[in-house]
Amino acid sequence: MGSRRLTEFGVFGLKQAWACIFGAALLAVILAARLWYPDSAGLARNDSLTLAAVAIQIILVATRLETLRELRVIVLFHLVGTAMELFKTDVGSWSYEAEGVLRIGAVPLFSGFMYAAVGSYMVRVYRLFDLRFARYPRRWVTAVLAAAIYVNFFSHHYIADARWVLLAAVALVFGRCVMHFRVFRSRFRMPLVLSFLLVALFIWIAENIATWSHAWLYPSQQAGWHLVSVDKLGAWFLLMIISVVLVAWVYKPVPPEADGSASA
Repeated sequence: MGSRRLTEFGVFGLKQAWACIFGAALLAVILAARLWYPDSAGLARNDSLTLAAVAIQIILVATRLETLRELRVIVLFHLVGTAMELFKTDVGSWSYEAEGVLRIGAVPLFSGFMYAAVGSYMVRVYRLFDLRFARYPRRWVTAVLAAAIYVNFFSHHYIADARWVLLAAVALVFGRCVMHFRVFRSRFRMPLVLSFLLVALFIWIAENIATWSHAWLYPSQQAGWHLVSVDKLGAWFLLMIISVVLVAWVYKPVPPEADGSASA
């Protein structure tokens, strides 16, 4: 029993690493640019990050590590994220170095790939872990909730922030949903809300690495870098709802009984 659990744990880690390949590669490039990119280079650092992100995406599709079906979701993440970036930088929520030509206004194009990395992870983990969902809420309800979350990312700058109301709505809508997933030989279960929180935590960790690398900075980090506020976990948690809804458009949630598998 001990060796079986150890095997399942090892395979779980390998699959998670494989699912993160786009995000991990992009984060590695951002970190490398911070440590070793020469200030005297003829190509602006942000432009080099954009070209590197495009190259990573092309390699993943060309080698069939990502399918064209998955690419559709990733492009959608890119567009949704870029729209948010344009607004958030305009109101001063965070900022990028004003350099390079591959940008829209103050937003370098590589920023959209960071949202695409989340999309890449979501669609890959769906396939690698053969996800099934017990008591998944109606998709139109989740779509309305995701739309409200997305609107609040913009509207809270002008009217009351509905974040806590939306977090309560997430608990109400997804609270009964349980995710079933296969690691190697066994299937396991986890409350879907808990999986949202765990992914949000890892995104927050990656965000700290990215801001330390000066990929972007929050206003409070301009005078000197420090850890991103844990309050951002709430924002990333809510982003996971948008992410799940976007993926559910391509991969319709299937109940565990659909394949007759038992859960461990």
